[in-house]
Amino acid sequence: MRFSARTAWDLEETRLARALRERRASGLPLLDLTASNPTQCSFAYDEVGILAALGDPRAMAYDPDPRGMLRARETVCRYYFERDAPVAPEQVFLTTSTSEAYSWLFRLLCDAGDEVLIAQPSYPLFDFLAQIEDVRLVPYPLLYDHGWQIDLPGLRERITDRTRAIAVVHPNNPTGHWTREREELEELCVEHGLALVVDEVFLDYAMPGHEGRSFATGKHRAPTFVLSGISKIAALPQMKAAWIAAFGPASELADALARLEIVADTFLSMNAPIQCALPSWLNAAGAMQAQIRSRTQANLRALEEVLARHPAVTRLDVEAGWYAVLRVPALGSDEDLAARLVEERGVSVHPGYFFGFGGDGWLVLSLLGPEAEFRAGAEAMCGAVDFSVVD
Repeated sequence: MRFSARTAWDLEETRLARALRERRASGLPLLDLTASNPTQCSFAYDEVGILAALGDPRAMAYDPDPRGMLRARETVCRYYFERDAPVAPEQVFLTTSTSEAYSWLFRLLCDAGDEVLIAQPSYPLFDFLAQIEDVRLVPYPLLYDHGWQIDLPGLRERITDRTRAIAVVHPNNPTGHWTREREELEELCVEHGLALVVDEVFLDYAMPGHEGRSFATGKHRAPTFVLSGISKIAALPQMKAAWIAAFGPASELADALARLEIVADTFLSMNAPIQCALPSWLNAAGAMQAQIRSRTQANLRALEEVLARHPAVTRLDVEAGWYAVLRVPALGSDEDLAARLVEERGVSVHPGYFFGFGGDGWLVLSLLGPEAEFRAGAEAMCGAVDFSVVD
């Protein structure tokens, strides 16, 4: 039997995956500094209220609007209005996830073999999403110099006649920085006839003193598609509700909306109970966000206290999100270091290559886990790095 070449992935187990599997099978404790699922991180959920929202009797009426139920889209519009971004319901398309939103946009913007520019380092899921849609991702570099920034000359030189869009994660995952080059990005898009795709799932998780603004605000010189959803906003990844908000010059926007509606109508993937519950979940999101911000800020402070005793490990600036990026001595591959931390110290961290960091000496930690576990894991990790340096 012959399978599609687009699914010809290397499925061989890595050393790190094997170390994690064996550690868990052994029953030995594991301090997980990669946790990104808020439902598994000991937060207090209003379970009664969340589940009650799914019992709305209006879900029994089937109204197959390709863009999603008007009431649900109006709730998304209120979300942006509270962030100084006027959005009309006809600009919003509901999807089951931001992954599906990317898929729809790849179909809208690209033919097979076309290219989308994506920042590196960034979240690795994009590679799979693009490959499934026969789209080629071309990485453009982020530079770190007292903070992260886009290498604009490097971005420009990667634009070809097959480029269709520039993708931005704002704030970026995992670097946790806000994209400040909006004007330059829009200029490039106008010059080359490109779209701007902006993933804002971590928009509401700024660190104190580092607030940022949505790309939904202001005028839009180029076609712009802003993605988000309740996986992060309301810490409900299991409920599968997200959206695309489309902006741009009037003539281009009208064409984009009409074409995107046909893509959405082809699948009609959003189910009625989730759409009916979306207003309730979004209205209650503030309580979960407060818990998460308190947790991530406390863990960041704990990390600073640990690093003060371990100068071999340094932390890069973080402005928003759930992650911290560490620089460690490059004494071997990041994957080998991460595997040894699991095997010898019972600590799980992300190696830098997982997010596309160049070279070795990068680790990425999630700030989402319980505080005591996070501090213990950070201590064990730094102690192992110190031992390796001395050894």
